[in-house]
Amino acid sequence: MARQLLGKVLIRRGRARLTARIVEVEAYLGEEDPAAHSAAGNTARTAVLFGPPGHAYVYFIYGNHYCLNVSCEPEGLAGSVLFRALEPLSGTKEMADCRGIEVHNPKDLVKLTSGPGRLCEAFGITRPRDNGCDLTSAASSLWIGDDGYRARGIQVTPRIGITKAADKPLRYFLDGNPFVSRKIRLQ
Repeated sequence: MARQLLGKVLIRRGRARLTARIVEVEAYLGEEDPAAHSAAGNTARTAVLFGPPGHAYVYFIYGNHYCLNVSCEPEGLAGSVLFRALEPLSGTKEMADCRGIEVHNPKDLVKLTSGPGRLCEAFGITRPRDNGCDLTSAASSLWIGDDGYRARGIQVTPRIGITKAADKPLRYFLDGNPFVSRKIRLQ
């Protein structure tokens, strides 16, 4: 599922339509993955991960950032993909306003959605608003669309920003894309 998400478009419908291409993700493998939230089992917090596939699992981290995942396994099983970086396509002024930053030139766009916390802030994604929403439905205010773009040059590296099972090659990104959250040397 992680590879299939690369190149798709995250869309937020609201006062303005925000769109951004998915350029970096990480996979989390369910209850057997010590880095996954679902390793704690099916709880009130993680219930979305055990529900039907295609739903938003939003969590709060470090006391100030939301992170967006999509559930990916059949109901009753857990597994998800974390959105790590997006390439803004439309609504960049609104994204910048949500982030409280100014974008003066194209190079500044990377500040909008490069990183899980940044992209959630730019899209106004919060747990109260979006946790559990159906990301497969265009009727949702937040959903994943397909504009026909085909991802090429997919790189795979270990996940980043975690301490448990950090060596697993479950981070996927579009090679050379400037919006990827963090560059690491490929072996």
